[in-house]
Amino acid sequence: MKISIRRSRRAATAVALGSVLALTATACGDDGSSAGGDKGAEGSGTGKIVFWDNNGGVRTDIWKEIIADFEKANPDIKVEYVGIPSTDYQSKVDTAIQGGGLPDVGGVGAAMLAGFAAQNALEPLDDRLAKSSLNGKLNKDMVTSLTAAGGGDGKLYSIPTSANNGVLYYRTDLFEKAGLDAPTTWEKFYAAAEKLTDSGRNEFGYTIRGGAGSIAQALDAMYGQSGITSFWDASGEKTTVNDPKNVAALEKYAALYKKVTPAADLNNDFTKMVAQWDSGTIGMLNHNLGSYQDHVKALGTEKFRGIPQPTLADGKRVQVSNPVDGVGLFKNSKNKDAAWKFIEFASSHAESSKFNESAGQVPANNDAAKDAWISKAEPTKLAAAALTDGSTTIVQLPYYLPDWNTISKADNEPNFQKVLNGDMKAKEFLDTMAGQLNEAQTEWKQRNG
Repeated sequence: MKISIRRSRRAATAVALGSVLALTATACGDDGSSAGGDKGAEGSGTGKIVFWDNNGGVRTDIWKEIIADFEKANPDIKVEYVGIPSTDYQSKVDTAIQGGGLPDVGGVGAAMLAGFAAQNALEPLDDRLAKSSLNGKLNKDMVTSLTAAGGGDGKLYSIPTSANNGVLYYRTDLFEKAGLDAPTTWEKFYAAAEKLTDSGRNEFGYTIRGGAGSIAQALDAMYGQSGITSFWDASGEKTTVNDPKNVAALEKYAALYKKVTPAADLNNDFTKMVAQWDSGTIGMLNHNLGSYQDHVKALGTEKFRGIPQPTLADGKRVQVSNPVDGVGLFKNSKNKDAAWKFIEFASSHAESSKFNESAGQVPANNDAAKDAWISKAEPTKLAAAALTDGSTTIVQLPYYLPDWNTISKADNEPNFQKVLNGDMKAKEFLDTMAGQLNEAQTEWKQRNG
């Protein structure tokens, strides 16, 4: 089964246009809005700008703190905050690109970057960064990652704020009570998931992500178990997603659903999954560094740990790349000077440290990355070590493909739910996804020579 990427894009655009009026009405005011004019304007460097948070609700409080700090330091600039849930963000931006109403500045992580850049919605930031006090202060790998994710033109469209990493959280109290070792290997992970499950008492060994965002977690589990270390084969044209080893790994992973997980997992996105784990008697949860503070608030630091993803029996750890998050300047902004001032401020040492301590993530600002709180947040410390000590191989996901976010979310999340329910074979699911990815890769190579 092969689905045309172009047809998928056209369908998404049609849906976006249908709801544009409702979004535009609430997007932004007269000052600093970006509706109208392809190139925007530098503006006066004062007045109002609009900021769209790409993880609204989860990060609302910390962004409001940063905005308050910015407005105190820049009393002639007012920032309007609009929090948008991560699951809705791409569709909101795509709708605004088609019909108007984009903000001045907004969250632009690697997973969505190529799609927005392909629609000519973002301002290149290389020159601004070169003249900024931030120049030389940002993590080079994160800058490189976002540059590569821009779609192949070599330009930087988003200033990195933080890096994330996959984490296996487990309840140390439940493991100790059951006499289990830490789930440091896949063998120990599966054994613990089974031993900690007593469905009659509503106790489960694991919670699996079946709702929004499920594909990234499934890919992590697949490549982690198969040991395959590249997303593309030697030709660079065919994905390894549907390699037989990955098919077998997904079959084993998906079989956990309802056997050692709650039935509600079928529709759970990360917020519901995290809340369920924090409040219940579930042994393990795969998420990322971003939920660490939520677990601390719910459980303290004595009842759980967050460790890097499990290894194979030989100690080899393979995981897929987590997208670097960042903040971008939308090209249609009529107040780019003020918007850039906000980006600079939010990426400064103090504000970067404040944001990432709250989020539990690795700061992009090099000075913030040296602050004391990082050594006290064990999952962040262990994640940073795993990425630098040679124990981990990262499978780089193709964020540079404009259709990557659509393929890895809207196009395939419903099919993954069918796999969990037993209504679709893992091989059919991965073959479908592979066909879409191969087509997108071919189109990208043709465009970029």
